[in-house]
Amino acid sequence: MGNLTVRNLDDSVIARLKAQARENERSLEGEIRHVLKKEVSKPRRAAEFFARADELAATTVGTRQTDSTALVREDRAR
Repeated sequence: MGNLTVRNLDDSVIARLKAQARENERSLEGEIRHVLKKEVSKPRRAAEFFARADELAATTVGTRQTDSTALVREDRAR
């Protein structure tokens, strides 16, 4: 396993991490490991996002769509 040093971290961030670690009954180091692992495990890559968007769009093929501009204008006219 590797080691990582983070410099110039805001004191407020450290305080929040310490509080979070206490709430989760972990050490500060354990909490930081948990947060980092959780964050990098999220599928946030642009390619994955657009692939999912394409999948969702494919479910409405052939369905008439309303132009959102018309809906916004209608709402503003109220």
